[in-house]
Amino acid sequence: MVKNVLVLADVRRGTLRRVTGEMLAAARRVAGSGQVAVALLGHGVQPLADSLGAAGADTVYVVDAPELAQYTPDGYHKALWACLQACQPDLVLLAHSAIGRDVAPRLAMRWGAGQISDVVAVEAAGDDLVCTRPIYAGKAWTKVRFQTGSMVVTVRPNNLPVSTAAEARAGTVVPLRVTWTPADLRTVVQEVVAKASGGVDLAEAKIVVSGGRGVKSAEGFKPLYELAEVLGAAVGASRGACDAGYCDYALQIGQTGKVVTPDLYIACGISGAIQHLAGMSNSKVIVAINKDPEAPIFQIADYGIVGDLFEVVPLLTQAFKAALAGQR
Repeated sequence: MVKNVLVLADVRRGTLRRVTGEMLAAARRVAGSGQVAVALLGHGVQPLADSLGAAGADTVYVVDAPELAQYTPDGYHKALWACLQACQPDLVLLAHSAIGRDVAPRLAMRWGAGQISDVVAVEAAGDDLVCTRPIYAGKAWTKVRFQTGSMVVTVRPNNLPVSTAAEARAGTVVPLRVTWTPADLRTVVQEVVAKASGGVDLAEAKIVVSGGRGVKSAEGFKPLYELAEVLGAAVGASRGACDAGYCDYALQIGQTGKVVTPDLYIACGISGAIQHLAGMSNSKVIVAINKDPEAPIFQIADYGIVGDLFEVVPLLTQAFKAALAGQR
């Protein structure tokens, strides 16, 4: 039975990602009258604590330290373990992100807990916790049940509902002091070199415009970026487009890339290989644009446009511009 839940807040560039609210809402549902706590880790993250209370946390454990300015497995694990010791939860929820996937198994091993990864639904069934997760590259779903012991779960972003924040609600903020010795931090990040995107976060985007080998070149992505700008969307790509050098691997969607579940996915020049479908087939609405009417992508698309993307995408951009202008 789940009584107390600890959620690891997912922070990026000083802001809380949407998946944090999703996990908090799930924690409130399964905990019932139990306690929901949040572990807020990082450097300069203290100002975020109040918003977590408004989102549903009873207690926010804050570990704000220079050692956590950049993610390291040892640094985060020790800080999260301190939060776990402080609140003694039955269940720990983490985002199924790069950090969550790295921290979760280490935490589960030390805690002696069971772990279920990449879940899209969490629910209480009597005294048990039941998690739904995709299998066979998203072609089927399985329900996995925790029956006894401590539990660690990673949650796929952009799949669970978020509760409306109550501004009048305030959680108890508890600063925790954690110290690290040189032996504790076996890895030290000296510098992070990141591509400047300034665009919408691909993992949390509500709309994704994605390109495949059919874009033919890096220049071929230009119409996709123009459409994405109009829609306030993120731009993604298939592995084929990344392998061909048309775009950075940071945009890759698929079995070996990012998994996205937007409200609208527009696939441009993507054939629909199973590896790519594994990363986007659970999008709510899929629009496919391809010259080949037999392309596999049309089998899962809600709407299909058979045509040259270099003709179709600019027309869509103009149509969306006109439609959005009419709403203002």
